[in-house]
Amino acid sequence: MKKQLIHFLKLIARLGLIVMNDGFLCMATKKGTVVFESFNGKDVNDNPYAIYRQLVANNPELKEKLYFSVKPKEYKRLHKEHPEIKLVKRFTPAWVPIIARAQFWVMNSRMPAWWHKNKNTTYIQTWHGTPLKRLGADIENVEIPGKTTEQYHQEFIQEAQRWQYLIAPNQYSKDIFTRAFQFTNHFLDIGYPRNDVLYTDNNAFKIKHLKQTLLGHNFRQVILYAPTWRDDDYIQPGQYHFTLPFDLKKFFDMVGDDVALIIRPHYLVADQVDVTGFEDRVFVRTAEDINQLYLISDLLITDYSSVMFDYANLKRPMLFYPYDLKHYQKELRGFYFPYDEQHLPGPVVTNPADFYQQLAIFKEAGTFPAFKSQLQQFNQQFCQWENGYASNEVAKLIKKLITERKMTK
Repeated sequence: MKKQLIHFLKLIARLGLIVMNDGFLCMATKKGTVVFESFNGKDVNDNPYAIYRQLVANNPELKEKLYFSVKPKEYKRLHKEHPEIKLVKRFTPAWVPIIARAQFWVMNSRMPAWWHKNKNTTYIQTWHGTPLKRLGADIENVEIPGKTTEQYHQEFIQEAQRWQYLIAPNQYSKDIFTRAFQFTNHFLDIGYPRNDVLYTDNNAFKIKHLKQTLLGHNFRQVILYAPTWRDDDYIQPGQYHFTLPFDLKKFFDMVGDDVALIIRPHYLVADQVDVTGFEDRVFVRTAEDINQLYLISDLLITDYSSVMFDYANLKRPMLFYPYDLKHYQKELRGFYFPYDEQHLPGPVVTNPADFYQQLAIFKEAGTFPAFKSQLQQFNQQFCQWENGYASNEVAKLIKKLITERKMTK
């Protein structure tokens, strides 16, 4: 009964906000006002944040008109982390006139279909990664309670019709976005803004500084372990398992001295990671910008994660350790390309013995010699439009459209 009451009250609140929004949509958009949003307001990061920073750097006079839309429950944390940014709580009365009259939306995920957009608002969709798993209309069977596959496809397509611009990092993604979103407006073939830093900060001085700042020591080598989030491995709702699929002592025996291991788990399992006895060499990092972790890492170890596409910009070795491959075989059939050593830019191992063997190869060669050409091909295919200037391209587009369009101040 209590849940039904809460649901009813939320529905009433939503209807009230929709009525407010429809009223403001009758008014002109405010020139130069931009609303940014990352992952439906969960954080201030990713492509929207990179564009925000570049826009402020290029046009400081616009800063007072730039807002980040954030979830109310994240507001306090994000305000503390980003006191310089004007944050506004998502789906609140104060948020409505800003979002309704913004000249631009810059977002990396979908807005709810029931939330209407001003016809004069330019919606720049950055998306949030090169697709590994099938998206939108490419998903053959959608298993969401209360929603048919056809309904899911239609929602994706209708949302994409609201985007005036969509960023693509490579031709591979552009082809998929065109089909999966049935997108017919303007592509920005510029690479991902969030990856600019992998070019601008990829130098010895900045890497040394980052190592000292993040780890407290300029280690000879740093290895990053970034596994996929396994939401089906839970103890109870909200409480999840996490067990390292390798022994830390054997790991360091194989990689040698003055080497650090960074573990990047999902924040919900960060407290489950046991690094007892190796606190001076193993660092669990969940809050830091993952690009900073990429920059200081000499090797990426992952499994089914799309982090491989971003890390490829650095042209550094990768090791794939899908220790539970059999469990995920069905899910892998939903990938856009075969998950095997013929298509991935590094060796694939499924058991500890082979994992340690590959670490020995890396220790000896500093890379995986047998995969040199595949790593180069992977980089050419998926990083072909990345060059460190994507944020600037979007910032210039926004400034151009602000200058061209006549609107109320």
